[in-house]
Amino acid sequence: MTSLNSHGLRFAFGTLTVLPVRVTRWDRGAARAGMLCAPLAGLVVGVLAAVPGSLLLWAGAGPLLAAVASAAVPAALTRGLHLDGLADTADGLGSGKPADDALRIMKQSDIGPFGVITLLFVLLAQVAVLQQLYAQGWAHGAAAAVVSAVVARLALTLASRRGVPAARPEGLGAAVASTVPVAGAAAVSLVVVAACAGAGALFGGYGALRHGLAAVAACVVAELLLRHCVRRFGGVTGDVFGALAETAATAALVCLALG
Repeated sequence: MTSLNSHGLRFAFGTLTVLPVRVTRWDRGAARAGMLCAPLAGLVVGVLAAVPGSLLLWAGAGPLLAAVASAAVPAALTRGLHLDGLADTADGLGSGKPADDALRIMKQSDIGPFGVITLLFVLLAQVAVLQQLYAQGWAHGAAAAVVSAVVARLALTLASRRGVPAARPEGLGAAVASTVPVAGAAAVSLVVVAACAGAGALFGGYGALRHGLAAVAACVVAELLLRHCVRRFGGVTGDVFGALAETAATAALVCLALG
């Protein structure tokens, strides 16, 4: 079990980040452990995203520049793969074509108008919320950066649960689809929501409630997108996973901006 957990951590960090971690196993067992560990990869990404934003504020920069820095780090730490997946998924869904044709559109290297528009508004929303929260203080912005990154990877854990098929026989989607037991996905979800509420507790009881609800709302929004993609494409792909991560992160941030 210890060895499998080690391989799972390597799988999570090696496939979901650009950190120099070598994936030593690429099988269903490692994929299952890796997707269960995905929120841990999100935690590291979130902390690394919060650092430059906080440092810029301490150095006298405005909250907008801090927000841009915190939004840019997750993109850099994933080589933009999640954003690329979001754009490709938007093009596939927006095409209105049958599943095979939509999947073919998603595999193309270029980005269509639906993808460009989606990327524009998603990134604008993320920066706008982070700017609002950094304006309240570095701790608010930093907590939001961490929570959004963790919840983004939790969405991948939930999308890897048993019963969710792969749309293609190859790729990351096929490697991790239906690997995570439903009970395991539920347990990880409870831990992540509780951890997010705990982070929010630094700002008082209302902060705990708001951060916990933001995590729950992000999972709900990602689940709605997942079900729509499964209906349209017949299952999940690596692009769909990227879209789910960015959707969950944005939904969490928007929830944190409310109230």
